[in-house]
Amino acid sequence: MTKRGWWLVLLNFLVPGSAQVLAGSRRLGRFGLGATLTLWVLAIVAGVSYLLWPAVVLTVFTSFIGLWALAIVLAFYAVVWVVLTLDTLRLVRLVRAAPGARPLIAMFATILMVVVAGTASYGAYVATSASGFLSSVFTAGPSVPPVDGRYNILLLGGDAGDDREGMRPDSISVVSIDAETGQATMIGLPRDLQWFPFSDGSPLADVYPEGYGSIDGCEVGDDPSACQLNWVYTEVELKSPEMYPNAVSEGSEPGIEGMRDAAEGITGLSIQYYVLIDMQGFSDLIDALGGVDIDVQSRVPVHSDDTFTDVAFWFEPGMQHMDGYHALWFARSRHGTSDYDRMNRQHQLQEAILAQANPTNVLAKFEAVASAGTQVVKTDIPQSMLGYFVNLSSKTKTLPINSVNLTPDNDIDPTDPDYDVIRQMIDTALAPAPTETPAE
Repeated sequence: MTKRGWWLVLLNFLVPGSAQVLAGSRRLGRFGLGATLTLWVLAIVAGVSYLLWPAVVLTVFTSFIGLWALAIVLAFYAVVWVVLTLDTLRLVRLVRAAPGARPLIAMFATILMVVVAGTASYGAYVATSASGFLSSVFTAGPSVPPVDGRYNILLLGGDAGDDREGMRPDSISVVSIDAETGQATMIGLPRDLQWFPFSDGSPLADVYPEGYGSIDGCEVGDDPSACQLNWVYTEVELKSPEMYPNAVSEGSEPGIEGMRDAAEGITGLSIQYYVLIDMQGFSDLIDALGGVDIDVQSRVPVHSDDTFTDVAFWFEPGMQHMDGYHALWFARSRHGTSDYDRMNRQHQLQEAILAQANPTNVLAKFEAVASAGTQVVKTDIPQSMLGYFVNLSSKTKTLPINSVNLTPDNDIDPTDPDYDVIRQMIDTALAPAPTETPAE
């Protein structure tokens, strides 16, 4: 009876329902076996489909319906597993097993039940939470195709400090991703860039036909030198939101649309989507991920307050593990550094977070990540595109990220830029690598 007990518990774990078919209620056993075989078939179909059409499978499991269907299936199997395990313990007849084996058999069966049913229950919880999180962050708009084989995404790091009128994006980048290979190029746009054109058809192009602020200044000031890139958001959002009447209904903001038109005019690229990251809440996301590892290239000060003058201590060169508070200071620090140094550090932090946000880490800390993410991220990427982008990002992670920074280090003067040269730089960086022709 002791051997019988161990075998029944093990069979219940390996093939749920088989213990009942062999030694108990065959009706319950047939139900359990049917549920088990159905789960195996679903898993095999999903696995094969993922190998053949990964983007399709990921799209299904990042949709509202797909996530809720997954949650219902997992919850169902968690209940089935508990019922079958409890019934298996009844079939074991512990009172007829050896006295020393009784607690071991019961403990082993209970541990297996808790691990498997608990995992399924947690999976159901994650699926329902993910559905709410994704619906709150991503829009329900239509997906759009790549342009010239690329997806171009405007990445804004917003900072709404107490000393500012509204929010101004201090970190401005365009991430251009090859739609086939996943190769990403990050184009850094200095916040103090001037005289830039807007894209054709933009309402701002009608107001500033010769470039932003080049004629009689701009709405934020008569001094043309005040008319720099990061002021476009404030101007449009606070003073001229009527320029973009459909922005809010399409999951955006007038200020963001103004920044998009500016970035398109500067780079010559069509920008399909944007992602706005609230830098004030950025530290919560980093803490949720368990911190971030940064290779500090030179000494960076951490300030004691928001004046950016008094230094509390310094990050020394080398690998540093930072929590959210210190990572934010690393990205924002101004003492003894230039805006271009800050740009480089912000890009470095963005790349480090992308590496840190792997699926295992996100799932392990999902509740905290989801809670922080809803406060940090705003985007117009439609939920229907998530599966495609998740699949594409898996390719991106295996490749180095190229960088094009429009800074004096690359012979670009933000106060007197040559936009023909800038666009040529970008075109060169985005040009596909030449393929070698085999020798005949």
